[in-house]
Amino acid sequence: MCFGVRDAIAMALKLSQQQPLTVLGDLVHNETVLAELRGRGIRIAGQVGSVQTQAVLITAHGASEKTMNTVRGLGFEVTEATCPLVRVAHQAVARLVGEGYHPLIIGKRDHVEVRGLTEDLQEFDVVLSEEDILALKERPRFGVAAQTTQPIEKVRRLVERIRRRFPNSEVRFLDTVCQPTKQRQNAAIELAQQSEVVVVIGGPHSNNTHELVRTCGRYCARVHHVQTARDLRPEWFAGAQTVGITAGTSTPDTVIGEVERWLVRYTPPWPPAPVQQAQSAASTTALQRGGSEQERFEQREDAVTTRKGLYE
Repeated sequence: MCFGVRDAIAMALKLSQQQPLTVLGDLVHNETVLAELRGRGIRIAGQVGSVQTQAVLITAHGASEKTMNTVRGLGFEVTEATCPLVRVAHQAVARLVGEGYHPLIIGKRDHVEVRGLTEDLQEFDVVLSEEDILALKERPRFGVAAQTTQPIEKVRRLVERIRRRFPNSEVRFLDTVCQPTKQRQNAAIELAQQSEVVVVIGGPHSNNTHELVRTCGRYCARVHHVQTARDLRPEWFAGAQTVGITAGTSTPDTVIGEVERWLVRYTPPWPPAPVQQAQSAASTTALQRGGSEQERFEQREDAVTTRKGLYE
């Protein structure tokens, strides 16, 4: 579980102890986490019209200023649990627009994070494939940023495709893919290359989990996506000598542990096949104080520190 998710959960639990709380949307895209939050009395509302508490929490995926101002205008007390790395993406997009670039987001148009990145913009485009790029209108200057959970290699490939598609346009790319996503993608490639079967653990609506499934599938023929250990099937591992585990950024450590214990106990043949785990450490980015905003932004990938936390 990445630090942004841990912090959002901790914030929700702390606020709910002070007063009744509603999260506007899914706090994170993991059903196990959401069920735990509901069990502790925290309400989850898909629309602001369904909110019945004074306190409202914005999810880790962030939201537009337009959305937050609307909620505040209705008299609610709004607290943001936005991941700091999603805030970096918002800042990058604002910077590009302020410098006169046409904003172009690489990501899923209907994803909550992408909606938050674009709802305050008067004009923008969202792409996720080469077909999307072919449909773009030519602009003098494109400013490109990405949904934080997109695979960086895919993002770079699409940026290069944009440059080839519009050779007369200036294309500026600010890398907003978050470090935990990059770490998991890199670890997943190495894991899949070494494993006969890979289990990817994460919620059905988690974009970074789906991307891990696709990445592992390029290097391993037997990849299975599960939410919890209850989804595992012994026949998936028949004849396998090496089984790999990886997980999305919002997957609780307890769920990962349950999957690993199931595999050690039930994976045929007996004795069980070795289990490898590609779960990179949760990380946070420390932007150095001082210097220009641009310098701090460019330093973020080199300023990764390990941060431990508990789901409690």
